[in-house]
Amino acid sequence: MERVVLEQTANVISCRHLRKSYTQGPQQVDVLLDINLNVRPAECVAIVGSSGSGKTTLLNLLGGLDAPSGGEIYVAGQDLSRLSESERGQLRNRYLGFVYQFHHLLGEFSALENVAMPLLIGGQSSREAYPRASELLGEVGLSHRLNHKPSELSGGERQRVAIARALVASPRCVLMDEPTGNLDRRTAEGIHTLMQTLNKSLQTSFVVVTHDERFAASLDRVLVLNQGTLEAEHA
Repeated sequence: MERVVLEQTANVISCRHLRKSYTQGPQQVDVLLDINLNVRPAECVAIVGSSGSGKTTLLNLLGGLDAPSGGEIYVAGQDLSRLSESERGQLRNRYLGFVYQFHHLLGEFSALENVAMPLLIGGQSSREAYPRASELLGEVGLSHRLNHKPSELSGGERQRVAIARALVASPRCVLMDEPTGNLDRRTAEGIHTLMQTLNKSLQTSFVVVTHDERFAASLDRVLVLNQGTLEAEHA
């Protein structure tokens, strides 16, 4: 096992022969059959596929939010199957960020408080967390909106807050599920540009589920999820 772990440390995320099935009544539904994937440091990977093909399921597995039916997942060289739920939570907080189609901001808190939340949960003091959160909000162009609550922000601004929150703990990889699916084209393109700028400046990897073919084509790799397996777009 030591040899396998060492092989995974060059990658931010690795999975081998990953499978996921669900039971519906007397039937077993196979969603993911044999997923193999390596995500390298500072790499941007797009995952595309038809609706219902299992893209969100795959992201949840890679992020340790769901357990696979078989196969192995390594995050920062650590085998998720060997970790307790508490340890997986700590690993997510340290190494991973998440951005969803719906921003999932906490409505009663300001943009600054929302972005600082992962650091506070991770044990940092407010004296440490808030300056870092303010810095990230500046990176996404929202230094003038620190004290605004989500209801006072536009859709694009809320998604920028969500991206800042995902990046605030300096994760090695951010998992994004249709991050601009509910935004107009102009706002979505601004988010795409921002993401790629942050990728270069912070050297963070991104794994992005998207239906936006133009955006996907601008990333380092495009993988297609089809009939339970991943393949290169032009394989």
